[in-house]
Amino acid sequence: MSGHSKWATTKHRKGAKDAARAKVFAKLIRQVEVAAREGGGDPEGNASLRTMYQKAREASVPLDTIERAIKRGTGELDGVRYEPITYEGYGPGGVAVIVETLTDNRNRTSAEIKHLFAKNGGAIAEPGAVSWQFDRKGEIEVAGPLDEDQLLEWVMEVGAENYEANGTDYTVTTEPQELTRVRAALEAHGLDVRSAELALVAQNPVPVTEESEAKRVLRLVDALDDHDDVQNVYANFDIADELLAAYEG
Repeated sequence: MSGHSKWATTKHRKGAKDAARAKVFAKLIRQVEVAAREGGGDPEGNASLRTMYQKAREASVPLDTIERAIKRGTGELDGVRYEPITYEGYGPGGVAVIVETLTDNRNRTSAEIKHLFAKNGGAIAEPGAVSWQFDRKGEIEVAGPLDEDQLLEWVMEVGAENYEANGTDYTVTTEPQELTRVRAALEAHGLDVRSAELALVAQNPVPVTEESEAKRVLRLVDALDDHDDVQNVYANFDIADELLAAYEG
């Protein structure tokens, strides 16, 4: 598995089916609220809100819950004001990690994120220390299995950058501003799009080949991802499927 995005996709899909469902909903609702506050409550005129709206619906967040979050964001309903803060750091083996949060208490969140890094074999770094190793991209997860020659033809036709197998599914990568258009074009070809979102993609993933180190890296990203204020965790690891299976076991 190259990079953290696919690990997060698998983890969140599982989480939506078990006790973590409420936590997944809470994070998505917070993202919808902030997107509405920053760009207005109309998804047609607010690309960020449109993306988060779709993501929340794909996770089966109830429509009325999403609409209330939008109203809190636009000020029609009272609500907590969340502030986006991004943290950068290193995990075991020098793996680069970026943590995106939304918080109503900067001091509390900073202390807790720093503690999670230290507790799990990592360390917080200065802003800009690792972000240069990532590019902002659109990622579209497409359900498989598919004929890969046909998928490649469609990916090129719609102007996406590339695709990568993710188990029986595929992750199509595109430029951020092309995310909505490429998603629609792939759906027009009859493909089942599971999700479409902006993500940070590692330029040069770091191979993690030892089982013990792979477990330490995954424990760190899981611990960070489970924090209530954390919205996204990105890391530039490359872990073989058999090591992932050992961790899941």
